[in-house]
Amino acid sequence: MIRILTLCLTLVAGTAHAAVEIEEVTSPGGIEAWLVEDHNIPFTALEIRIVGGAALDAPGKRGATNLMMALLEEGADDLTAQAFQTRREELAASYGFDADDDMVAISAQMLTENRDEAVALLRSALVAPRFDQDAVDRVRAQVLANIASDEKSPGDIASRALDAAAFGDHPYGASLSGTVESVTALTRDDIVVAHRATLTRDRVYVGAVGDITPEDLGALLDDLLGDLPAATVPLPDDADYALTGGVTVIPYDTPQSVALFGHRGITRDDPDYMAAYILNEALGAGGFESRLMQEVREERGLTYGISTFLVPQFYGELILGQLGSSNSTMAEAIDVIRAEWARMATDGMTQEELDRVKTYLTGAYPLRFDGNASIATILVGMQVIDLPPSYVVDRNAQLNAVTLDDVNRVARELLRPDDLRFVVVGQPEGLTGDPAPGGVLPQDAAPAPETAPADAAPTEAAPAAD
Repeated sequence: MIRILTLCLTLVAGTAHAAVEIEEVTSPGGIEAWLVEDHNIPFTALEIRIVGGAALDAPGKRGATNLMMALLEEGADDLTAQAFQTRREELAASYGFDADDDMVAISAQMLTENRDEAVALLRSALVAPRFDQDAVDRVRAQVLANIASDEKSPGDIASRALDAAAFGDHPYGASLSGTVESVTALTRDDIVVAHRATLTRDRVYVGAVGDITPEDLGALLDDLLGDLPAATVPLPDDADYALTGGVTVIPYDTPQSVALFGHRGITRDDPDYMAAYILNEALGAGGFESRLMQEVREERGLTYGISTFLVPQFYGELILGQLGSSNSTMAEAIDVIRAEWARMATDGMTQEELDRVKTYLTGAYPLRFDGNASIATILVGMQVIDLPPSYVVDRNAQLNAVTLDDVNRVARELLRPDDLRFVVVGQPEGLTGDPAPGGVLPQDAAPAPETAPADAAPTEAAPAAD
């Protein structure tokens, strides 16, 4: 079954257009996908998402899905890891495997002349990975090295502390990479269990762009994904939100403190999400034009950069911000952030701000459609969050329909300055922290690296088609 919807996007207002024809394809075996055909270049990009992700790690096995996804290119069927890589290079194919808490991601780019062979090789990685012990040990060592590095990163320390305080025992409350202890204890059997739990055919979403017809894509989907098992592990429950307002200080020997801050956010399917998206752009996501950048950097010179972002994960949502400031100025920066958060909540945006943000967001959106892989990523992201194909042409109209009253009502409801939790990693002067809820206590961290990151790492987010 193929449904075709022709969409035109304005790439540069009044001067250039690109036709994007989205075809909804259902394979003979019932696997659904969105396709944009483009036969100008003999090349196809696939973006596959399977809902579940690292949140499906078995109890006590945190990090299993992350490790498993990193092993998918390390040999399959009768090909060892080296033989698999050699074959992939011979085919000039590119594969990517990744995981976040909400889903696993598979990316593939292949030439038309090698498409059948490239799909067969990718299928072997998904359906029949070897998980040889030498590969498990080698990749595990790489993961452990990354964990050790993260444990010395002020931004990652702050992110882990805030996640644990916000979500407690829910999978969101712990790093998807796991801990040194949990990853070290993982066995090959644990990795096989993670593979069966997360790579399932009935939670699949696919975006395809390039030199392929709907009929060929349908056959490809069945060949590639048809032998994946049905899901047997239930999806997680919603997280119990436990974050309260206050400041947590985690001592760290560095001249510059890092702060991650936020409170409960808004779900992606909330009718007010578009207004919140505009609001966040004006508050902290809009670069040098944003309120926080103006007040914290431009007016007072307290930071090099500050930003905010919406994090609408599947089972719990946050609005977060991040900044780095010297130990002597972090306390003042926090006071300014709280004050601006409160001012935006009380007074809202101006019409001038709203018009400027709309002009930027509507003008920038079509520029995202700049290549096969990026378009495929947009298509699959829209499916995952249940947006219709028409969103790519309706989106700017939806954004422009948001009124100043809408934005300012959402500002009053969403922004809660008293609920802001700041997790500060460093040695901030004049800043007294209290233990965060959820058992996250200030603790001594490892010595700072020679160059400490200046900003915090955000938590994982659901794919955004905004």
